Amino acid sequence: MTGFGIGLRKQHYAEILDVWPQIDWFEVISENFLVPGGRPLATLERIAERYPIVLHGVSLSIGSADPLNHAYLQQLKRLAGQVQPLWVSDHLCWTGVGGHNLHDLLPLPYTPNVVDHVVDRLRQVQDVLGRRFVLENVSTYLEFNSSTMPEWEFLTTIAERADCEILLDINNIYVSAFNHGFDAQHYLRNVPAARVRQYHLAGHSNRGTFLHDTHDHPVCDDVWALYADALRVIGPRATLIEWDDHIPPLADVVAQADKARQISRSVLQDDGPRRDPTVAVETDHRA
Repeated sequence: MTGFGIGLRKQHYAEILDVWPQIDWFEVISENFLVPGGRPLATLERIAERYPIVLHGVSLSIGSADPLNHAYLQQLKRLAGQVQPLWVSDHLCWTGVGGHNLHDLLPLPYTPNVVDHVVDRLRQVQDVLGRRFVLENVSTYLEFNSSTMPEWEFLTTIAERADCEILLDINNIYVSAFNHGFDAQHYLRNVPAARVRQYHLAGHSNRGTFLHDTHDHPVCDDVWALYADALRVIGPRATLIEWDDHIPPLADVVAQADKARQISRSVLQDDGPRRDPTVAVETDHRA
């Protein structure tokens, strides 16, 4: 458990460097800092002197049929060496094929063959980076007829076979549960707590017939309630507020992180102290 953080966004750079807000850590989009030099990286290095940093990628494309992008992995490894992140994460999805990046987090069919494919690629990623990787569940809007297992089994099987960890996005679970009609609490109960390294919380948009993971609203009451359920079922974990569009003033985002902190304290006080099972899982077994 490393407390409560927010995403580092350029709209807040100046204020962060001026007021040094009372948050525990920042998560950054890895791809924004892969180019050596320049103002963004210099700003990140200044912030990393005061706050722990987590690297969160959006273009690893771990499920793609394309070969792994080893040039990208070397850039990511170099960045990790510069800012010494607590961990490095990306999404359980594919983002492109044929060398074209579609700039979206696209779903995978939940089949044993895809499990084998992703596990093999994750092992290669972890070998290159020299650290255990953290993999996030994505929000989805369609399902494959070829799937033979539920999403939580797919995610769990990959994490256990690849010996990686899980970034459990609570909003994504809520969105996908609404869109596909599964039980979000059942999802939580079937994720291995010892593998969960981090939570994500975010806002979404209701399109009437489906929910859209837009990251442009405050966290809604139902997602806060599901977060409280996760704290009871899985336990406290590092928790991040994501806000990527219609970004409000820094104080508004920090207030959401403070609300997550308050909910966590309330749940833990009501339920009593519980052991954090992640202590049994090393965070870096190759370095």
